[in-house]
Amino acid sequence: MLRYQEPLFRPPSEARSLILQATLGCSHNKCTFCYMYKAKKFQIRPWKELYQEIVEAGREYPYMKRVFLADGDPLVLETSYLLRILEALYQHIPALERVSIYATPQNLLEKSPQELRLLRERGLHLIYLGIESGDDQVLAETKKGVNAKEMVEACRKALDAGFVLSTMVILGLGGARRWKEHIMNTAKVVNRIGPHYLAALTLMVFPGTILHRQVREDEFPMPTMRQIMEEMALLVELVEVETVFRSNHVSNLLPIKGTLPRGREKVLAQIEAAIPLTPDTPLPTEYQGAF
Repeated sequence: MLRYQEPLFRPPSEARSLILQATLGCSHNKCTFCYMYKAKKFQIRPWKELYQEIVEAGREYPYMKRVFLADGDPLVLETSYLLRILEALYQHIPALERVSIYATPQNLLEKSPQELRLLRERGLHLIYLGIESGDDQVLAETKKGVNAKEMVEACRKALDAGFVLSTMVILGLGGARRWKEHIMNTAKVVNRIGPHYLAALTLMVFPGTILHRQVREDEFPMPTMRQIMEEMALLVELVEVETVFRSNHVSNLLPIKGTLPRGREKVLAQIEAAIPLTPDTPLPTEYQGAF
């Protein structure tokens, strides 16, 4: 029996995957906009406990083809520990084809190219990583922990090691004042990285976050819904590398998908048709739902 410590999060594309909490919480857990792991203290799951769950999962779900390692950034684990996890997963789940993981840029920067290649060879296949912004000022103000140059370096290390890389950026994270710099610099970073997948989420403000306090104290001017649409249009215009683009998260105002840059005209046409119909009113300043 898998014993989850809630709340539990996973990417939308991992809906049919077996989720294994290798860690609890997030080792960084300082981003001003993120509420996901605020109620958790970061912990590494003990091997005996984790191995027992893997064995039991193999008995209950031998047909599972995909496993997603949670919580926020299990790539922070020592490489030797991750290799033990991967070995046990492939040993006990006969149908397993793919293991995916959340990671931070810090996780990737801390591992050597040799370590990353070894993890890839042993069956770690896909890495999900939040770029959030490519603008150094926005990255600093949101306490992401890296600058744009380091973000590119981290992501390129993952790609060079052979991983499939799925990245996320957040529309509206530059607020009402810095939205153009946010999007233009984000597109530059995306073009330097060349991720396989690029998802554009929309900013959500959750109670209990630093961003929520900043909004309430008028330190962060909220973008309007129409501005969000304009940001997405500009991002699509500026991305030049081949990537599968998605903006179909629960946070998004308009579900969009396509492949850039060859599908740019079709995607842009949908966004531009929606802009005049989108209210020029601020995004909600307090989101009560969940991802």
